Amino acid sequence: MNFFTIPSPSSLWTTVRPGGAFNVACSFAALWAFIKVLRMLRWRVKTTQLLGPPRTSLVYGVSRDLARSEDSAAIYERWATEYGVAYMIPSVLGRTRVVLCDPNAIAHFYARETWTYVHTPISAALLEESIGKGLLWAESEAHRRQRKALTPAFSNAVIRKLTSVFYDSAYKAKGKWDTTIEWSKDGDAVIEVQNWLDTVGIAGFSHDFGSLDGKPASVTEAFDTFGSNQQASAVNEAFILLASVFPIILKIPTKRQNLFKKLAVTIEQISNELLIRTRREKDVNINERGQENSIIGLLIKSEGQDTELHMSEEEVMAQMKALLLAGYETTSSELREELLAFGPDPTYDQLKANLPYLDAIIHEILRLHPPVPEFVRLAAADDVIPLSTPVRMVSGDMTDNISIAKGTLITISAAATNRSSAIWRPHAKEFKPDRWLTEDGIGGKAKEVQGHRHLLTFVDGPRTCLGKDFAIMEFKTVLSVLVKNFVFEMRDGPDTPVEVVRGILPRPRVVGESGIGVPLRVSRYE
Repeated sequence: MNFFTIPSPSSLWTTVRPGGAFNVACSFAALWAFIKVLRMLRWRVKTTQLLGPPRTSLVYGVSRDLARSEDSAAIYERWATEYGVAYMIPSVLGRTRVVLCDPNAIAHFYARETWTYVHTPISAALLEESIGKGLLWAESEAHRRQRKALTPAFSNAVIRKLTSVFYDSAYKAKGKWDTTIEWSKDGDAVIEVQNWLDTVGIAGFSHDFGSLDGKPASVTEAFDTFGSNQQASAVNEAFILLASVFPIILKIPTKRQNLFKKLAVTIEQISNELLIRTRREKDVNINERGQENSIIGLLIKSEGQDTELHMSEEEVMAQMKALLLAGYETTSSELREELLAFGPDPTYDQLKANLPYLDAIIHEILRLHPPVPEFVRLAAADDVIPLSTPVRMVSGDMTDNISIAKGTLITISAAATNRSSAIWRPHAKEFKPDRWLTEDGIGGKAKEVQGHRHLLTFVDGPRTCLGKDFAIMEFKTVLSVLVKNFVFEMRDGPDTPVEVVRGILPRPRVVGESGIGVPLRVSRYE
């Protein structure tokens, strides 16, 4: 006798139809729950069960603790010390995330990103809504195609030509600051530095957003609105956490969602105007400079040359939005001595190879302050991840690899890995540029990290930041000009407390003040 049979959909409908809509709803709810249970059982069988911290909230697991922490990287590192280089943490509504802190495991993960490991539903939804179906959103073959089409626009040859643009922006800022300081009675001025740099707009779009002339730019205002209201952030905490499980919640018109839509509209308008203008210049060949130095201009001019790499207007628009979004959201005396001793402004090649202390400072800043502190991805297929250091499982046995079932959430904390004492030795939390100047300054586990200069700041694998060389050269150029000419101090003294708040990306703010940013007291270097 068969005691257990699964009814067909037609027989199920025949059974529940007399009961009306209520019975139909109950039946679908039961079916949904049944499928969830089956998936959970499969996950438990297919996924290595690792140790990890207990949940602190029945609803949020430990996710709310991480969201509220001023230094979530320190929490991840503490758990790695306690539970091993791979462990599990309870997440929202009973879900579980696997956290990887092992260089071998991280390298394996990044090598398979966009194919085996993909965006979570909430990440994909947010990216599509804000910047469209561009490189940041794309997965697998679409990602490979778009990245290949974009790569020439970020080549060394292109960035070498853009170095003059970086210098022009830096010297324009210098001129404005000199004037401001001259008007001051005290020989210095309080300046919100991050509002002044327009390089990404000019280099990426051949467009001056006006920040160097003191003009409020609509895109800057939209970016700065995020993270400027502590109360709003607290109100939206539960909303964001629950949306990680139910992305449809993002359709609810909250204040934060309205701000997000406003930002998307602003970026859409700017990108559309620039796209129309650049295409018009291409069609009538009226580029006054004779050579297109804008990254987006170069991208559009090369569009259509290879049918395999052809990008639609929607994809080009998405790349423009991504560049706009990424660009706005990214020891002094010794550096000044090196720059002054060098003499004139360094060329592109000299900035890359002849200023070791400048290079060391840039990479130490990138190590300690990655703009995206952590990444969460979804396993699109079963996988086995190798470990360089064995970990203990729930059973008590040790393992040097972990099985991952399809549907598993994977977390990598770039900030925790970049600052880990186990990877970067005991002084990992300190700002020590000298570590980059000697052969043994970076050793041990740090050399096993396969990202750029052993950092995860620009991630690794197929999603390695395409604009990393652009960003580093821009950083070096602007810093070299400003440090040679100015002295920077905290407005209220060296002990001014600064906190990190989350806007589109983490941004600094003086504790107790509204808005975002850290105003600095700037004086001329004599």
